[in-house]
Amino acid sequence: MFNRTLASHTLGGFTTSGRCSILSSNSSCSPEGKILETVGMFEAVKQHGKYETGQLFLHSVFGYRGIVLFPWHARLYDRDITPPMAESKPEPPGAHGSKEVKGKTHTYYQVLIDTRDCPHISQRSQTEAVTFLANHDDSRALYAIPGLDYVSHEDILPYNSAEQIPIQHELFERFLMHNPAKTPPFTSRDTLKAWQEKNHPWLELSDVHRETTENIRVTVIPFYMGMREAQNSHVYWWRYCIRLENMGSEVVQLRERHWRIFSLSGTLETVRGRGVVGREPVLSKEQPAFQYSSHVSLQAPSGHMWGTFRIERTDGSHFDVRIPPFSLESNKEDKAPPAGYTF
Repeated sequence: MFNRTLASHTLGGFTTSGRCSILSSNSSCSPEGKILETVGMFEAVKQHGKYETGQLFLHSVFGYRGIVLFPWHARLYDRDITPPMAESKPEPPGAHGSKEVKGKTHTYYQVLIDTRDCPHISQRSQTEAVTFLANHDDSRALYAIPGLDYVSHEDILPYNSAEQIPIQHELFERFLMHNPAKTPPFTSRDTLKAWQEKNHPWLELSDVHRETTENIRVTVIPFYMGMREAQNSHVYWWRYCIRLENMGSEVVQLRERHWRIFSLSGTLETVRGRGVVGREPVLSKEQPAFQYSSHVSLQAPSGHMWGTFRIERTDGSHFDVRIPPFSLESNKEDKAPPAGYTF
């Protein structure tokens, strides 16, 4: 049997028969009160093409059970690949380095996370959620749909299950229905199609940025959230999701962040602080990745962000990991606010 640690006290793995298992609590089991529980059978990983709506999977890094709602096509700007000068993206003003980066199309998926696994995803600052600016008079209001995630194609370990409701999430039965005649045996309801269509500008990711420094890979996905009017001016908001991955064998810890935020209005802001979202995560071979989301606002419809993370080795020495520059672009043509909050 091959097992990998997926989250604190949560294991998943392949057996010789291809079973997909999750380690779950059971008070009658000793000494740790945990047993392996079979949740399905692994399927072949797709090297080409895409997974369809209703595909069950385990996340290869964070270990949770999930189901695909629909795919997105993003432009991936990987600064670890040296491209031809054509098809490259220009650097933002003042960004570090002069390397131009070629974008390539890459498939990501909007997915539901099984709520039973959320407490065990220790290498995330929170269970992922899609956040919007709520459509009412309170300018500080933020609307969040918890248990939604964006997953890269290579992070999906597909499996199948005989259960008609294999994923526990409040939106599962609102968005999907069991259809044994289909493969996978879950199809989208009209509510899912309507929700995707109405919220397309607020859900779709367009750019993904990636860069590796001394075996630490940083991936950034920015999302436009909307605009607010405040004190006779417009304030534009974005969410950005950041994943750090230790591609080497050395144990390291994130200690500080250093951001530079450039606005089209001409301002350049510097932000320094300890850790990220109140944490200083350790990246090791056992838990190589950490992911979190945060928000930023500008008084202009576009701008750029870039920066560094200060990383500490076990001997106390430090090095800086580059955060790849990424654009903050508003959907200026999309005037309608996010919709589909209720069903």
